[in-house]
Amino acid sequence: MSAVVSPIREPLINGSKSYHDITEDICAPTEGAPSPTWVLCLAISFLGVALFGFCVFWTVYFGIGTWNLNRTINWSWDITNFVWWIGIGHAGTLISAILLLFRQKWRTGVNRAAEAMTIFAVICAGQFPLIHMGRIWLAFFIFPYPNTRGPLWVNFNSPLLWDVFAISTYFTISLLFWYTGLVPDLATLRDRSKGLRRKIYGFFSMGWTGSAKHWSRFESLSLILAGLATPLVLSVHTIVSFDFATSVIPGWHTTIFPPYFVAGAIFSGFAMVLTLMLIIRKVYNLQDYITIAHIESMNKVILLTGSIVGTAYLTELFISWYSGYIYEQFAFFNRALGPYWWSYFGMMACNVLSPQIFWFKKYRRNIFITFFMSIFINIGMWFERFVIIATTLARDYIPSSWSYYVPSWVEIGIFIGSLGLFFFLFLIFSRVAPVIAIAEVKSILKSSGDQYSGKNAVAHHHEEEGAH
Repeated sequence: MSAVVSPIREPLINGSKSYHDITEDICAPTEGAPSPTWVLCLAISFLGVALFGFCVFWTVYFGIGTWNLNRTINWSWDITNFVWWIGIGHAGTLISAILLLFRQKWRTGVNRAAEAMTIFAVICAGQFPLIHMGRIWLAFFIFPYPNTRGPLWVNFNSPLLWDVFAISTYFTISLLFWYTGLVPDLATLRDRSKGLRRKIYGFFSMGWTGSAKHWSRFESLSLILAGLATPLVLSVHTIVSFDFATSVIPGWHTTIFPPYFVAGAIFSGFAMVLTLMLIIRKVYNLQDYITIAHIESMNKVILLTGSIVGTAYLTELFISWYSGYIYEQFAFFNRALGPYWWSYFGMMACNVLSPQIFWFKKYRRNIFITFFMSIFINIGMWFERFVIIATTLARDYIPSSWSYYVPSWVEIGIFIGSLGLFFFLFLIFSRVAPVIAIAEVKSILKSSGDQYSGKNAVAHHHEEEGAH
């Protein structure tokens, strides 16, 4: 008599791994000597940090005139990069919070790196509005505070101020969530270390012993932070979209921007997570923990969000035509056939057409195609932000003020330098803390049962097939 057995999916962890094996594999990159590849990448990224510092100093010392902004295009690469970096940081909260609340086990292979990516991307994003102020030492004016002249209130009607509160809240919750998840793993590294290293890990692990009370409080705090962070997934990039949608400029003044920006942020964020995780998977030999199943699941999210973004693009075009408003129609005509046509069609190719390849399972599970597409998508998402900002402002109501914007070497240097800063922070993180959550990976094995892990799961699957 055969029993009805549900099909067993591909295991999240390949090979029959004991708890000790998991600890050894994931802790190895933080304990051994750095590889030549890691040192080379760190040196290159440090050059990027140096370039970033030099270009920022040049901007502050000589003024915003070193950029090629003008009275028509007064937002360009700086705000483009700001929105792009915020979007990249969006996937960390989604993977960490929402997938945790929905008990999605495939998140365990990527959540730690995604959370770290969020922190570092928000740090990079936060630089650009401050640099754009010109007089960067007056940055405190964006906060309401009492002084000797009485309360100094900012303009709460400005969506640019809403960004300050939204992003600072997002950064705080993400940082707490990331650090909370690190505590058990930092305690593991503490117990395996000696000397000064042991004291440092001991300080940051806050006396964690792994007792039942500690685990109970850890899980309660994780769920509370996940509940707080979940609305931020929608609110943060919605508020960023209000920078544009609350204006009266044709091409910006549209109600589709909030959901369109949120979907685009998740789209670009997941692409960057894949870029980082595929590199880490190879360099640190973590194929057993970042599996093809993880990669396929993330590619499905990219396919979904990419399709939503493509639908938003087509909806914008239809509404501009259907509205009968000639200035709105001209804005979109100018995007597609104006002097910046190359950025518009680059955006369409990268964001709308290319993700459709993931309808096919063999491409969703192909490492090379996934890595190539992850970079391609982020290029496309940068083009999207550039199209929204530069092409809309380049040709406004008065033809005599039309202009064509080309970035200066300082603007290009700041952008390349921000990439260097991001990868420098991530490389340092990967050397001092586990890039995969050890405790969560072990909990997957425990909840599934040892017979469902790795090779044993395959054997168990074959036995059940025989029972039929």
